[in-house]
Amino acid sequence: MKSKWQILSYTGIVAIGIYLVLAATSYLHYPGAYSPFTNWLSDLGNPIKNPSGAVFYNLAGILTSLTMIPFFVGLFKLNSGERKMKVLLTISQAAGILGALSFIITAVFPLGVNDEVHGVFSISLFIWFGLFEVFSSSALRRKPSFPRWIVYTGFSTAIVSFLIGVATFFLISF
Repeated sequence: MKSKWQILSYTGIVAIGIYLVLAATSYLHYPGAYSPFTNWLSDLGNPIKNPSGAVFYNLAGILTSLTMIPFFVGLFKLNSGERKMKVLLTISQAAGILGALSFIITAVFPLGVNDEVHGVFSISLFIWFGLFEVFSSSALRRKPSFPRWIVYTGFSTAIVSFLIGVATFFLISF
């Protein structure tokens, strides 16, 4: 059973590593004070606010997403053959891939370059990843050998991601 999870684990860990290293590099190049309470993460990729560090954050979005796509595609290996699990995993794969593509678009059209496109795809990124978490957690909770803490973390992350997406939508729209 471990061999089915190995490639998923490795691509997930590599994606997280890529994101953290490049986001930290971007942060270190940020010219002023940066705080998650006063800045968007996207400010790290804004070439106007972060002229020497934006490229690192935008590269983080692209490379992380390209690494995550094989992770999402590889989820089919966890299918137990049960129809309900197959449907849930397929929906989660599609949502994950759409989330990754949304992240790529936010990197190609960063804040400061095209705020409108960036905003739409930033919101969709939260929504797609939230849906990924809900459907993948729902599918994998049916698998007795799958670690429960991962399932619970998935549901918790989905709730937070969804709430951030909705809150951002209302902040931007009104």
